[in-house]
Formats: sequence, structure tokens, C-alpha cells
Amino acid sequence: MATKTTTKKAATTKSASTTKTTKTPAKKNAAKELKDLFEDGMKDIYWAEKALVKALPKMYKNATDKKLKTAIENHLMETQVHVKRLEDCFKSIKKKAQAKKCDAMQGLLDEGKGIMEETKPGSVRDAGIIAAAQKVEHYEIATYGTLAAYAKILKENVCLKNFLATLNEEKKCDKLLTKVADIGLNSKAL
Repeated sequence: MATKTTTKKAATTKSASTTKTTKTPAKKNAAKELKDLFEDGMKDIYWAEKALVKALPKMYKNATDKKLKTAIENHLMETQVHVKRLEDCFKSIKKKAQAKKCDAMQGLLDEGKGIMEETKPGSVRDAGIIAAAQKVEHYEIATYGTLAAYAKILKENVCLKNFLATLNEEKKCDKLLTKVADIGLNSKAL
């Protein structure tokens, strides 16, 4: 009986190779080598970090919890350092620091703005700000982890050092936001 169930499941599940889809054509200026992908990723996160420098003061102004406000304020200072580190990375690979709009970060920032608009000031909004901020942190953690892996393969040691330092700070910020939420803020929002 288990064999029939397994066979039935296998028959009804389509594999990726049998599903009718089309391949996505590459743009004319598409990355051809890992170095191209690496540079594109740097441009993307450079835009994201600069956008965060503008967005964090808005989060700070809308937060009410003292610990949350302190965390946001401290992370704003760190984010300014992240921008500088990225500029150092561009310099080390002999490229001009250039930002390319990061659609993912724009979406996360828009979501955060929406959360603030849809909540009244106080603990509920604070909980929403933490949720939005942690989504941003998780995106940054994924991005810096990937860029560090590329930098290691490409032997871009200045970039590797900078990306690992920033990655560590992003992880610490994420843990701090969890701690702020867990130490009563989420309970207050109840």
C-alpha cells in the first residue's frame, strides 16, 4: 500500500525538467564572469546601504522604545561605516564607487514605511519596525555572505576583510533586535 501511495505522489508531482517554462534571455550587458557578478553585487549593496542611511532616521523618529531607538541610532553609525568600506572595496578593485538601484532593498524599505503608516505610534509600531529592520538585516547578511565568498575566490582580500567585518556587524544588529523584541516589547504590543 505504501508503494502505491509513493507511486501516486511521484506521478502527480511534475519535475522541473518536465514543466513547460522558457529560459530567461540574458541582457546584452549581462555578467559573463564571477568578477562581473561580484561588481554588480557591490553596486547593488552600495545603493542599499546609502538608502538605509536615509531610512534609519525615519525609523528612529517613529520608534518609541528607548532600547529600539538606541539600536537604530547605533546601526545608523555602523551603516555609514559600511558605505565607507564599500567605497574602499571599489577603490581596491580600481573601480569608481557606483550605486545600482537595489530592487530588493527598495521593496523592504517600502514595506517598512507601510508598516509605520499602518500602525499607531507605540509598542505595536515598534514591533513592526523591528520586523521590518530584521528583514533588512537578513537581506544584508545574505548579500555580504555571498560577496565575501566571491571575494575569497577572486582573491580580493581588502574586500573580503571589509565584507566579513560588515557581515559580523549585521549579524550582531539582528541579534540585538531580537533581544529588544524578546525583552518585553512584543509582550507590550499584545
